[in-house]
Amino acid sequence: MDEKSQNTEVHNNKEKQLDEETLFVVSQTFKALSDPTRIRILNLLCTDEHSVNDIAEILDLGQSTVSHQLRFLKNLRLVKYRREGTTIYYSKDDDHIMNLLMQAIEHATHN
Repeated sequence: MDEKSQNTEVHNNKEKQLDEETLFVVSQTFKALSDPTRIRILNLLCTDEHSVNDIAEILDLGQSTVSHQLRFLKNLRLVKYRREGTTIYYSKDDDHIMNLLMQAIEHATHN
């Protein structure tokens, strides 16, 4: 490889490097997807919105556990919420991550 080609390759590799904020967000996203409880919550929210009480009941989890996990997911913008009276309903906020989750589930269940 000549010197010009090497310089071009080095330049292209530098352009592909990720900044610190992007690295952090990506690692936090994978951290979110590495927890079984958060996966169960996200899987439930893939199809419809639910209140904390609904999620806790459907997944047989404590309300404090669900609230804690939803706060983590909300901070990563993976879920969003809306208030109706005194009830807060959560739903998916990022189709990219939901698609990634569904692909991972499909991969895991593929024979």
